[in-house]
Amino acid sequence: MANKFSKDSLNKLRDDLKKAWRKSPYTILVCGGTACQSNKGEEIYQTLVSEAKKQGAANDVQIVKTGCFGFCEKGPIVKVCKGEHVSFYVEVKPEDSAEIISTQVKGGKEVERLLYKDPNAKEHKAGAGEGNIGFYQKQVRVVLRNCGAINPEDINEYIANDGYVALEKALFEWKPEDVIEQIKISGIRGRGGAGFPTWMKWNTTKDVKSDIKYVVCNADEGDPGAYMDRSTIEGDPHSVIEAMTICGKTIGGTQGYVYIRAEYPLAVHRLEIALKQAKENGLLGKDILGSGFDFDIEIRLGAGAFVCGEETALLRSLEGQRGMPTPKPPFPAIAGLWAKPTCINNVETFANLPAILAKGGAWFASMGTPDSKGTKVFALTGKVENSGLIEVPMGTTLREIIFEIGGGIKNGKKFKGVQTGGPSGGILTEKDIDTPIDFGGLAKMGSMMGSGGMIVMDEDDCMVDVARFYMDFCVDESCGKCSPCRIGTSQILAILNKIAEGKGDEADLIKLETIGKAMQKASLCALGQTAPNPTLSSIKSFRDEYIEHIRDKKCRAGKCKKLAVYEILEEPCIGCGKCAKNCPVDAITSKEGWTAPADGKKKKPPMIIDQTKCIKCAECFNNCKFEAVVVKK
Repeated sequence: MANKFSKDSLNKLRDDLKKAWRKSPYTILVCGGTACQSNKGEEIYQTLVSEAKKQGAANDVQIVKTGCFGFCEKGPIVKVCKGEHVSFYVEVKPEDSAEIISTQVKGGKEVERLLYKDPNAKEHKAGAGEGNIGFYQKQVRVVLRNCGAINPEDINEYIANDGYVALEKALFEWKPEDVIEQIKISGIRGRGGAGFPTWMKWNTTKDVKSDIKYVVCNADEGDPGAYMDRSTIEGDPHSVIEAMTICGKTIGGTQGYVYIRAEYPLAVHRLEIALKQAKENGLLGKDILGSGFDFDIEIRLGAGAFVCGEETALLRSLEGQRGMPTPKPPFPAIAGLWAKPTCINNVETFANLPAILAKGGAWFASMGTPDSKGTKVFALTGKVENSGLIEVPMGTTLREIIFEIGGGIKNGKKFKGVQTGGPSGGILTEKDIDTPIDFGGLAKMGSMMGSGGMIVMDEDDCMVDVARFYMDFCVDESCGKCSPCRIGTSQILAILNKIAEGKGDEADLIKLETIGKAMQKASLCALGQTAPNPTLSSIKSFRDEYIEHIRDKKCRAGKCKKLAVYEILEEPCIGCGKCAKNCPVDAITSKEGWTAPADGKKKKPPMIIDQTKCIKCAECFNNCKFEAVVVKK
């Protein structure tokens, strides 16, 4: 077991680690986030280590497996650093390892074919690393400060980067009121949903008199397309542990819990390692750093219920009960886990706090907008060129995120909308794209920040289909406790299905709006209150598409199967007949009266579809290798 730190020995170790930081001539950073790990990231790391030994370069290079770099579109990513010179390699394969070692570590030259070259940059500056890449240029990393920079499984790497400095202040320099004052000055609001002021939640819990108080980290991230909290824990678990311990000291709590989904095995694994290391070194458990303060943290695995992202449902699940929300008040800060005062924040909120307390609240407040201070992490996904994990100052516009950081819409398509806030948010359109993003701004536009999912849609997306997707998700995830949510989600989904099948009428739009507004007012928790948002916002911005489905029985994007009209283009069709063989109703035949062109390039007649027989099964579309079968616009 390691020696337990005192305040002095921890400071000495930090100084020693900083002096010895990355002393090898070369440092190779290998992305170890879930996406890259699933694409042979671990194998890349292992082959780099073995190649360095094999080529006699082990003393010249330090190879570090990190958390997510964020640029997921181009993973696996490997960075080779020598002083200020950084080579940013993308789409790396295990077989590239030998060349990286021989060409760069031993030969001093970059592996040109692996370098990322920004298509929008006027010139490629060798060794500029992220500074030469548009994806990173507008980002400011606070939560993600250590992700992609340190080994998350080595506590020393966290300590060397000012880890546990904030905890020392909370234990030895500041009173609880001083900690809360710095958080108040920072202006940070909860990053998990509605944006409640963090200082107020901590202060309320602190002021309640109780023999037991709890600190809970909500890591139950369940929005479709969202992976911000998971990646933060994978890349920097000690930041969450440090913040929870500070919270415990501030509110007078001695026990913490991290509620995390069991389907995030890498995050759970790294959190377990970090907790073990913190306990062994006296940064968690009894008499932390010799201060006399005791605090411990345990992991609790969730089964993947979306409703357990709601704080009261999460607490019921922690107690071993069915995860269902309870009415508020009382709020968890007053009577939470086992009816005791409980301070609950999500991963991103906690991960901000060590940096805020180490640098001061005013530093954090200097970023963002008057309404929303600091930065926000988003998972940028969908029809965008550069999908990935990003962190930007509050007040950054959607245009900057989608077209500058994200590189624009894939395949030159036209931007149609972006869903922010997951199933709880709304769809924003071209008219909203230059609005600065903050809590109040998104609410005014009919959406919300949520945990930070951001899904981009293009002209080929159908808004009826998108609304149906999110409502189908909410129907599955509703706990069923309250009637407005249980019945309302099912009714909205049934109407959306009716419209998507060409059986709707215009009165259905009024029904959707009426039911949605009733749910917003009457549902017990935020899941039910926000579930209608995608439907209501899509009706508001894309009413013409709904009308087109109802009046013309047409889906312009071809996503609604019952309304799709498939046709076969004569030019790309080679007459192979595979579509006809797979058609269950014999609706496809060779074109009659067709004459072969004089050049002799096409020898068989193209196929045609008898629309009176077609049942919209899409078998022809799915089986054509030549993209000859298309959805008629």
